[in-house]
Amino acid sequence: MAAITTIFFDLGGVCLSNGWDHEQRQELARRFGFDYEAFDSRHRQVVDALERGQLTLDDYLQWTLFYAPRPFTPAAVVDAIEQLSAPFTETLEIVSALRASGRYLLATLNNESRELNEYRIARFGLRERFMVFFTSCYLGLLKPQPECYRRALQITQRAPDECLFVDDRPMNVEVARILGMHTIQFKDAAQLADELRAAGVTY
Repeated sequence: MAAITTIFFDLGGVCLSNGWDHEQRQELARRFGFDYEAFDSRHRQVVDALERGQLTLDDYLQWTLFYAPRPFTPAAVVDAIEQLSAPFTETLEIVSALRASGRYLLATLNNESRELNEYRIARFGLRERFMVFFTSCYLGLLKPQPECYRRALQITQRAPDECLFVDDRPMNVEVARILGMHTIQFKDAAQLADELRAAGVTY
C-alpha cells in the first residue's frame, strides 16, 4: 500500500459551515422576507453555472432575486451570505497541524462560487493551511463528476492510492473511492483524527 502524500479536503461541511446550501438560502429568505420557493426554483436553474464559475454572484442574484423590485439591495444580500459562514475550528486545527508537519500536500476539492470561495479563503486564513484550491469555479467541474477528481490528480501528479479525500457527502466520497483514492466520510473532528491515524497519517 502506497504511503499517503496528499490530502484533499472538502470545505463546506468539513472545514467550514456550508456556504450556500438550502439551510443558508432558507435563512436569508426568512431574514429578508422573500418567497423561498420562487427563489429556489430560479436558483436550481442557474446554480451549476454559478458554481462552475460561468456566472458571477451579482448575475446570479439578478436572476434569482432582483428580477423584481426589492426593499433591500444586492450588497445587503451578499453581506448576509458572507456572514452566514463559520469555521469548524477543530477541523482547521487538524489541517494546521498537518501543514506544520510538512509531510503532505494539502488541497481543497470543493464546489463553490468564485466570490464566496475567495471570501471564505481570505476570511478563515485558508491560504496559510492549504497549498492549492481545486474549486469548481476554477475547474469548471462539479463533484461528484469523476473528471473533477481526475483533474486534481493530474495537476498534482499524484497516483490515486497515495491520496486521501475527506468529504461529508456520501456520493462525493464514493466516487473518490471508485477512482482508487483513500477516503474519509467526515462526521466530526474527533472521528476525522481517528481515521487519519488509522490511515497512517501522522502530524
